[in-house]
Amino acid sequence: MDIITQLQDQVNKMAYLTYNTVGTLQRDAPPSRLSQIYPEPLAAPPDTAAVFAEQPKIMASTLVEAAKQFDALVAALPVAEGGEETQMKRIAELQAENEEVGKELKKELEAAENELKEVRELFHVAADNCLRFKPPR
Repeated sequence: MDIITQLQDQVNKMAYLTYNTVGTLQRDAPPSRLSQIYPEPLAAPPDTAAVFAEQPKIMASTLVEAAKQFDALVAALPVAEGGEETQMKRIAELQAENEEVGKELKKELEAAENELKEVRELFHVAADNCLRFKPPR
């Protein structure tokens, strides 16, 4: 698997972990009083509070580990040789090559379409001949 695909997979993993972390925290958070106007919320059971206290630490460490793996993948990317001018020159060369290949492909496509047209015409002629020369029963 190439480095770019690994980076994309790692970003997806980090997004997945972040989404699930926020969702879990929202789901399991103990109730809190928003204002003095509202009544005191019901107290969470003690076992739930203990589990909730550990969840953020575990999820945060998992997310930090994923971020470290992402940083390691970024560090493994090859260093661009030359400056911006060299890269722009290379991009221009690749675009010119792409245009040449595109023109060649268009020519090949036109030739293939012409050949297909000829084959269809020959098929129709052959089919007509077969129908005309079919022996009577």
